Amino acid sequence: MPLLSIVTPSHQPVREQLLEAYESVRSQKLPADWEVEWVIQEDGDTGAVRDILPGDPMVKFATGRRGGVALTRSIALARAGGELVRNLDQDDVLTPGALARDIDVLSSDPLVQWTTSPALDLMPDGSTVGFDTDPAPGRIEPGFVLEHWRAHDYRLPVHPTTICIRRELAVALGGWMGVPGSDDTGLLVPASVVSYGYFHSEVGLLYRKWPGQETAATGHYAPAEWTLRMRLIEQRAETVRRLWPQIIGTR
Repeated sequence: MPLLSIVTPSHQPVREQLLEAYESVRSQKLPADWEVEWVIQEDGDTGAVRDILPGDPMVKFATGRRGGVALTRSIALARAGGELVRNLDQDDVLTPGALARDIDVLSSDPLVQWTTSPALDLMPDGSTVGFDTDPAPGRIEPGFVLEHWRAHDYRLPVHPTTICIRRELAVALGGWMGVPGSDDTGLLVPASVVSYGYFHSEVGLLYRKWPGQETAATGHYAPAEWTLRMRLIEQRAETVRRLWPQIIGTR
């Protein structure tokens, strides 16, 4: 049966948040001929996830050396067996039908190599906040994401953590980019210049906003490091576009 792999890096998970993420995965309704696995890779070797989650054959958990989010996410990719790979952070929540919509597009349109969807910020009080800058739903042309990102002070038109991508493309691009933050941007932007994407109209993710998240740390936006990360991601995208022989999916 075809398989979709959800990959999740984990470090010092909050019990209630991880259980909510688990329920959002467990409750997904898939097409009849598809299966899902949740590949969780701990950034470290405490076994904390095993102590929180119930025994479930869907969950594939492993520990490893400390290495940061990007390295841990890519190790999870190495363990993933699915032809499609969906990102999910340990504190976020999938919405009902999110995986089925990814599968529907990627199994029916060979030109599309990745999908993204609207995300709502999930606030500490349980309320949600949306955005009015989402692109129109449907196919995303190669180059659109990069040019928008450049023109809007390195702000993406789509939320990179919602990505579901063909595993072959993710592996060819080296997985999530080995930078201290913005590793999901470092995968999405290069993927978007060499292939078509797709933006769903339906919300696919609740993105939890809380003090413990990586993007809430002051260092994430330190000007010197931020500039270097954005410069390297941009150079990676331009180099991939220049050296890649053709747009993926058109051959």
